[in-house]
Amino acid sequence: MSHRLPGPVSATPRHNDGRWWRATAAIFVFFGLVSGAAFGTVGPAIASPASSEAGIRIVVEKARHLMTLYRDGKPFRTFAVALGRGGLGPKQREGDNLTPEGSYRIIGRNPNSAYHLSLRVSYPEPRDVEAARARGLSPGSDIMIHGIGRGVGWRRFKDWTFGCIAVTDSEMEEIWRMVPDGTPIDIKP
Repeated sequence: MSHRLPGPVSATPRHNDGRWWRATAAIFVFFGLVSGAAFGTVGPAIASPASSEAGIRIVVEKARHLMTLYRDGKPFRTFAVALGRGGLGPKQREGDNLTPEGSYRIIGRNPNSAYHLSLRVSYPEPRDVEAARARGLSPGSDIMIHGIGRGVGWRRFKDWTFGCIAVTDSEMEEIWRMVPDGTPIDIKP
């Protein structure tokens, strides 16, 4: 018994020549980009706050693995964080995998981060450079608040970064929208 549909059968169906697949793929990509941009789901299209927004402060409590956002001195959002895999001590040098401690600022953002999105922390400040040089060491750099990346949910419960502060990707999108460049961040033991 044959399951063929009635009608002419071609030796080479049209969809096998590649044009049909390219056209179909182009349509899916187009609608995916349009809908992603319209709904804010495409990483680089996530709007960042105006840098003039005032009153925001970030406090990270390393021992509690918490990051709290304050607006006008009042806490309004708290996140569980993963920290540097080197332990809870203060960052001393490049490569120690420790998260720094002290007062810093958010000085930039990377919408193309390997960890979804990232906000750059102003470490090392001159005091950090001076302290490391006094020990004959480099203080390190590239300390960020960033996401955890897709498919690695376990990173939520373990310190794994090279000294950064990590939250889930969806939390990072929220932080990205609320925290303008110039925001103070205090990282406490």
